[in-house]
Amino acid sequence: MRLKIFFSFLFIILFVFLLAVYWFVPLGDVVSFDFKPKNYNFSINGEDMQFYSNLRFKGSDISYNILDCPLSKKNDMEYAFDIVSNKTRLSFYPVASGEEISITCDDSERFEGGLFIAGEGGPINITKTENFNVILHGKILLIRESTCERPNIAIHELFHVLGFKHSNNLNNIMYNISKCSQIIGEDNINLIDQLYSIPSYPDLSFENIDSSMVSRYLDTNISIRNNGLRESEMAKIIIYADGKNIKEIELKPIDIGYGITISLTNIFINKLNVDSLEYVIDSDFDEIDRENNRAVLKIK
Repeated sequence: MRLKIFFSFLFIILFVFLLAVYWFVPLGDVVSFDFKPKNYNFSINGEDMQFYSNLRFKGSDISYNILDCPLSKKNDMEYAFDIVSNKTRLSFYPVASGEEISITCDDSERFEGGLFIAGEGGPINITKTENFNVILHGKILLIRESTCERPNIAIHELFHVLGFKHSNNLNNIMYNISKCSQIIGEDNINLIDQLYSIPSYPDLSFENIDSSMVSRYLDTNISIRNNGLRESEMAKIIIYADGKNIKEIELKPIDIGYGITISLTNIFINKLNVDSLEYVIDSDFDEIDRENNRAVLKIK
């Protein structure tokens, strides 16, 4: 009887031991599990992100004015500004007038001039330069209420004002149907930081120069344009003939994207044979690129 009890007890111990081995000791092939995070970037097939290439405001510090909005939507918009400021090199500040971004919640503004490019927000005044499409004014119309913890609708419309179009990635905040799980993609942030890494300086450059000489007299037409991100200041154009200063012309401030043509006749050169003419934009202010402030013409 005791022997029977002993073997029963031994069997139970063996059973428990085998059960433990089965559950806790890996047998057979090892199975690995791979976690792949969702793609939250703007593009999943290489699409362009902006309405136009190199689309940006003049500076990284952008003014705004919120009009006719209830407190909840005003708070949503300000929260959206904070989120984008924390993720990028941009900053936003309120003004009473003359703002770069106008925000309204008045539905009657929806079709004002048909100016909204996409959704309910977008640039409405753009100046094209050689290197940038500069946003001078944008507008946001907040109609829908956000039900998300973050103000996804306000962020979506803010990115429209910054020049971003709709994404085909449903996980990205720029997808045309809003979901609370959508986030700002790293490529959105990287493009903003890349665009706004260029300082907000003017960029005066020669567009065209035509010159001809009859005996010792020079006739010339000079076209200059501001391809920068800010109005230029007072400057001057200096013309050299074989290294000698023969003429200085005062150059008044030029606004973004605008240009000026100067025509001069009968400039006397105290030299019969001239090998080269040099035109220089002489300025005391910072420019994006000073290499284009000089042009040399060789006699044919």
